[in-house]
Amino acid sequence: MYKYLIIITLSGLMFTACREAAPKKKTAVKDGKGRKYELVAVVNQPLSSSIQLPAVLEAYQKVSIYPRVNGFVKKVAVDRGSAVRKGQVLITLEAPEIIEQYFAAQSKYLQAKAVFAASKDNFQRTLAVSETPGTISAHDVEVANARMEADSAIMNAELANFRALEATRSYLTVTAPFDGVITERNIHPGALVGPVTKLEGGPMLMLEQEDRLRLVVQVPEVYSAQLSDSRQVSFHVNALPGRNFTGNISRQAGSLSDRYRSEAVEVDVVNSQHLLKPGMYAEMSIPVTGSVQAMVVPASAIVTSTEKKYVVAVREGKTRWIDVQEGNHHSDSSEVFGNLKPGEKVILNANDEIKEGISID
Repeated sequence: MYKYLIIITLSGLMFTACREAAPKKKTAVKDGKGRKYELVAVVNQPLSSSIQLPAVLEAYQKVSIYPRVNGFVKKVAVDRGSAVRKGQVLITLEAPEIIEQYFAAQSKYLQAKAVFAASKDNFQRTLAVSETPGTISAHDVEVANARMEADSAIMNAELANFRALEATRSYLTVTAPFDGVITERNIHPGALVGPVTKLEGGPMLMLEQEDRLRLVVQVPEVYSAQLSDSRQVSFHVNALPGRNFTGNISRQAGSLSDRYRSEAVEVDVVNSQHLLKPGMYAEMSIPVTGSVQAMVVPASAIVTSTEKKYVVAVREGKTRWIDVQEGNHHSDSSEVFGNLKPGEKVILNANDEIKEGISID
């Protein structure tokens, strides 16, 4: 899915100005052969703008519900589209062997508990009698204490086994881990299910939280460090024409995807009226700040060749090719980074036919 989002992003990126570019003061000049050129001054001014990026809405929480033990489906209390609350029973399973193991473990635990109670009472009586000199030897007291500790260990082992089977028994009742909506159902009463179901087919149920959504967008590398401090974004979806929604950036991945060279950014969206649905595509507008080190020139002043990008500056009456890297764009202005100074003159409509070293009057 993100593969197509990135393709759309890189091919259809658009910008909306937040600040107008500096006015271009043109100066007409000629070279030695009488050819006319227009010069404009380089301006030190970041281009604050907003980038338009495709995004996708996802459920804030989404879980595939699988069985944790082997059993037969006894009852399915929900269906696709059912709204459920946290802790609500979704599916009841049957597994007679688990029930039998549970009661057997309970009996063993109660038996071990009774044996421990008897040995503890015997030790306490032996210890009390031993306080009278010559009645009971110290060895008999040690034997009684050892018996009590052994019975205590056996009781604790049976208790641990009983509690494990008690937890296993609880797995026969499948409950909702959070409030949400059942969006998928793949099971019916009578079906045999188990942990291996995950390998053989889909989940028993799919639960999604829809009253709160995540708007996920992949921000290209060049803009990931320019997100505005305001962090407020706006977006719209094609399914609801004329409706605009706003939100704040809630979290950023903090690293770039090795595959797409982009950073995942998420916006939390309150969806109490359930107008928006997980899976919808959106068009998001994100403000970017630009760079304070950037120089702004007209887009027509940048020459792109197969090897590099450059502008043609006029220094000491001669043309000079200055290598640059491009940043943000708006209208007919572009941010550039290179060996340029504010106020320096560059040729407005430059091309690769303008060679270096041409004298300019």
